[in-house]
Amino acid sequence: MIAAKIVVHALALTPAAILAWQIREEFLTGSGGLGADPIAAIEHRLGLWALRLLMVALAVTPLRQLTGQAALLRFRRLLGLYAFFYASLHLAAYLILDLKGYWTQIFEEIAKRPYITVGFLAWLLLIPLALTSTQGMMRRLGRLWGRLHQLVYVIAVLAVLHFWWLVKSDIREPALYAAILAVLLGWRVWRRFAEARARARQAAAR
Repeated sequence: MIAAKIVVHALALTPAAILAWQIREEFLTGSGGLGADPIAAIEHRLGLWALRLLMVALAVTPLRQLTGQAALLRFRRLLGLYAFFYASLHLAAYLILDLKGYWTQIFEEIAKRPYITVGFLAWLLLIPLALTSTQGMMRRLGRLWGRLHQLVYVIAVLAVLHFWWLVKSDIREPALYAAILAVLLGWRVWRRFAEARARARQAAAR
């Protein structure tokens, strides 16, 4: 299990490492492979990996249910924390590179740009999930922990909406993530209905 976690850490950090190298090359040589608008490329890459890792974290439960491998659940919180890590870098890149330190402008941007509003809200909602991701917090919060972490579904919807509204013309990529999210949430709804029907049949049989 330790080896598997090391692999997950390495895979999750690889995009950040590659991007850091490209930023270095861009700064030193002007040819880091970030395109004509490096700032937009950096923000997009970080936001995209936050969304991808969030989707992978949401996919853990269906995979566990389909395969019967309960050990998969040990990676769910880790993946969620990495989604928060990339989302925080995404926001930091926007504040530092795009707003260039004029951080008070973010409140104006939030008010007038809906895609920033929903993206910022998604990040805010991730904070309590990240802060309560430890085993100790699980024990302290008890059942409230599970209810709190159901916010991840709202966060995922907001994240996809943020991406969708950000794209001005070609919506194929955000539409793909919207479809993946629909499948992941649809699976959960179907499982709940199936389990409720099974319990009803068992109660009737008694």
